[in-house]
Amino acid sequence: MIKDLSVIQKTYDLIVWYIPIIERSPRTHRFTVGDKIVNNLYELLEGLIEARYTQNKREKLQAMNIKLDVLRHQAQLLLDFALIDHKQYQYVNKLMNEVGVELGGWIKQQESKPL
Repeated sequence: MIKDLSVIQKTYDLIVWYIPIIERSPRTHRFTVGDKIVNNLYELLEGLIEARYTQNKREKLQAMNIKLDVLRHQAQLLLDFALIDHKQYQYVNKLMNEVGVELGGWIKQQESKPL
């Protein structure tokens, strides 16, 4: 499948771009919201890879969709705490939206399959 490979690559690209920014956050935020974001990013990547090899993908993909939504809210927190600028926020949202579009397509594909 092309879609699942592409969403995994886009998630990887998101991690490579986003984590260095989070690591430059002040210590007080890096070890609170920063750690949460980093953990959620890695869990998202791991979950998508696991879904690729799982027989029943739908449940795993839906959980990853929730994880992505949490990451969107966490990005908003970074902006509100002035830990990223508006341009960085727009770019990270663009990357997350690309992941979300592909993830949503993968979920729809799985929903059309019989259980």
